Amino acid sequence: MSDTFVPAAWLADELDDPDVRVVDVRDAWEYDGIGHVPGAVSIPFDEFRSEAGDEGMLPGADRWADLLSAAGIEEGDEIVAYDDEHGVFAARFLVTAELYGHDPGRLHVLDGDYSAWSRERETTREAPDPEPTDYEPGDPVRSPLVGFEAVENRLDGDAVIVDTRDPDEYAAGHLPGAVNLDWLELVDPDTRGLRSRGDLESILADRGITPDREVLLYCNTARRISHTYLVLRHLGYEDVLFYEGSLTEWEERSGEIVTE
Repeated sequence: MSDTFVPAAWLADELDDPDVRVVDVRDAWEYDGIGHVPGAVSIPFDEFRSEAGDEGMLPGADRWADLLSAAGIEEGDEIVAYDDEHGVFAARFLVTAELYGHDPGRLHVLDGDYSAWSRERETTREAPDPEPTDYEPGDPVRSPLVGFEAVENRLDGDAVIVDTRDPDEYAAGHLPGAVNLDWLELVDPDTRGLRSRGDLESILADRGITPDREVLLYCNTARRISHTYLVLRHLGYEDVLFYEGSLTEWEERSGEIVTE
């Protein structure tokens, strides 16, 4: 499956495939107490999130290797991640995997989260016991990461800078020239997955976020931009930049903030 967002029907058919690994990134108590997709391993969000990582909020390559090895994941596996928050935490997991060298074409978000899955499909409280692997992180073929200086250099350029936070946060202060696209605008509240392709393209075009432009994404801590990054890749955007440090770094380094 090459698409970034995969439907529940596809995943249901692939649960017995040993090369498809399902990862639940909700809190451990949710995984154990509420239930999970059959065969899913638990890697809670707080376990792959670090304030002292390699870059921004990344966990560090050694920590990442330990997590995926313990979960029984191999470098060539298809990974399908899910959460119960419309996919935003799952997206962060998958972008982290991409940044540590996993093939982006083998990284997928369950389109619709755990709540959507559990409405119609089997769940379980039985946890698998995966055989540990020796997962080795690598370097991405092409890294979308940009740092403070690269962002600063683009403030007066042709790139469209996209703030994926909510409108109140944006109004309180944002990067000069940034357009506001709350990541939740791309989610269908009924299905809990993505809106239709036509709706997505229309929403993006209204903000000037088109495939012919360089797109630079930021939020506060790089979680929300992870979802938007994957949506843009799903739509075929090729020139998308990911400001891992986001406003956390920008403000620490006294980057310019505007309210207009």
